[in-house]
Amino acid sequence: MPLVHHRTATVDGHEVFYREAGPADAPTIVLLHGYPTSSSMFRHLIPLLAGDHHVIAPDHLGFGHSAAPPAAEFDYTFDALADVTDGLLELLGVDRYALYVQDYGAPIGWRLALAHPERITAIVTQNGNGYEDGFVESFWTDVWAYGDAPGPETEPAVRAALGLDAIRWQYLHGVPDQGTVDPDTWHHDHALVSREGNDAVQLALFRDYRTNRPLYPRLHEFLRTSGVPVLAVWGRNDEIFGPDGARASARDARDVEVHLLDGGHFLLESHLDVVAGHLRRFLERVPR
Repeated sequence: MPLVHHRTATVDGHEVFYREAGPADAPTIVLLHGYPTSSSMFRHLIPLLAGDHHVIAPDHLGFGHSAAPPAAEFDYTFDALADVTDGLLELLGVDRYALYVQDYGAPIGWRLALAHPERITAIVTQNGNGYEDGFVESFWTDVWAYGDAPGPETEPAVRAALGLDAIRWQYLHGVPDQGTVDPDTWHHDHALVSREGNDAVQLALFRDYRTNRPLYPRLHEFLRTSGVPVLAVWGRNDEIFGPDGARASARDARDVEVHLLDGGHFLLESHLDVVAGHLRRFLERVPR
């Protein structure tokens, strides 16, 4: 089993934690996590990829073991998080890589791809949205309302997403056998978002999520013109980003695989081996 190293690097004055494994001279894949978790969501996947890939999985600022400066001192936007990730990869000398994106990792990854299209060798999206088709409106209505008019009338609905019950729901909804999901996952994530001041961090990102939607036409143009291969492996029962978000990628990507599995938002917790199998076969045919 390949060793996984747990490291930190200083990017623009902030300590960024990342997991790294695999040969440094092998093709690189960058794993970008979502809300409310961290690179820990990839803890079981990394060793399965590291035999023949250089794997990097950072914690975004405000998440996991990375620095979490107060919201008053750092501009928590998806632009800013993408800049930090870009800075980390520059520091590590990584200039060609595949992307694996989930949830918040998707808009961060899209920004990297649009800023440096020549660096992207492949895209794997696992419940990471890049299409209007993917939004499940029953979940997103409150987020859009808060982003449009932040205040005491709209904040309580999104603040509830920071609670233990809501985080548990993110892990368990849509999973046929919920006993396959380790409860440490939601307790770990809840503990981190419950740190003093982290609520302001998360609320800032909820407000900023609406800035991702205007990027979608540019993303679709990138997929149409670049020829970058795309693997969409998706929990089809996800009530945050529905399966239409995966299907939509076939409209634009020239080389695309879509696999809809009987799972939810955090598919790696219940379908690790299936996802890893699709991913390894996909990466085998990606030009190095």
